[in-house]
Amino acid sequence: MWRMDRLDRKILSVLQADARASLQEIGNAVALSPSPCWGRIKTMEEAGVIEGYTVRLNAKALDLNDTVLVQVTLDSHSDNTLEKFGEMLASIPEVIEAHLVSGDYDYLLLREKLYKIKGIRHSRSSFVLRTLKKADLPLFAQ
Repeated sequence: MWRMDRLDRKILSVLQADARASLQEIGNAVALSPSPCWGRIKTMEEAGVIEGYTVRLNAKALDLNDTVLVQVTLDSHSDNTLEKFGEMLASIPEVIEAHLVSGDYDYLLLREKLYKIKGIRHSRSSFVLRTLKKADLPLFAQ
């Protein structure tokens, strides 16, 4: 069974800093030639460690200045209700994250359009005034 090692973590660190880095650049950063780097990257993709490659957008540059955190309580907690609620959330592009959570509320969402979904018993919203730390910071340091 495959296990992540120090070199894999270094490769992940390089990719998190720049997912567009060439195999040559990654190899130079981790002291490997491009071919073994490619093999390790493919192995991590196949193992599900690397889920994909994305582009980070600047919300302000796109006039998307408001971030709203919404806590939601549903009327029902049946598997069917949770599945349908999840499907509805997936269909709303303004919902950029959704988490089923423990505590007083059922879900924590980042949203704009939400209140058309049936089955919401209660919600509470908070506008983000300033972001102090973003979740897309590197998980692996070199």
